[in-house]
Amino acid sequence: AADAARDGAAAAGMPAPLVIAVTVLTSLETADIETMGVIGGVEEQVVRLATLAREAGLDGVVCSAHEIAPIRRALGTDFILVTPGIRPAGSDAGDQKRVMTPPEAISGGADYLVIGRPITGAPDPAAAARAIAASIAATVA
Repeated sequence: AADAARDGAAAAGMPAPLVIAVTVLTSLETADIETMGVIGGVEEQVVRLATLAREAGLDGVVCSAHEIAPIRRALGTDFILVTPGIRPAGSDAGDQKRVMTPPEAISGGADYLVIGRPITGAPDPAAAARAIAASIAATVA
């Protein structure tokens, strides 16, 4: 996939897109993946999958913010981490089991945050997005 994306972009005279793999869904926890036959827990599986993605030439992975530190230790800072399961402080986690606030995820080293339902499900989505952006800005300032 990585080679095809780069070759296709080059043939079209375009910059290559990032190719990102998914590790373990944030709606799963260790007990869930153990029922699927995965041994070693979520963190170990996520690092294993991220390592395989890097070895395959991918640019990064989708992972819970809880796995940022172990992936950074294993693969360094030049590997892109996209983090779903992001919830503003005090908001409902919904079906997500491994969540973190936007400022925590950014401070932890996430490159991109995936924030869906806290915005789309808010009574005023624009105000919710602005509040989240302000919480992030206060963290990086």
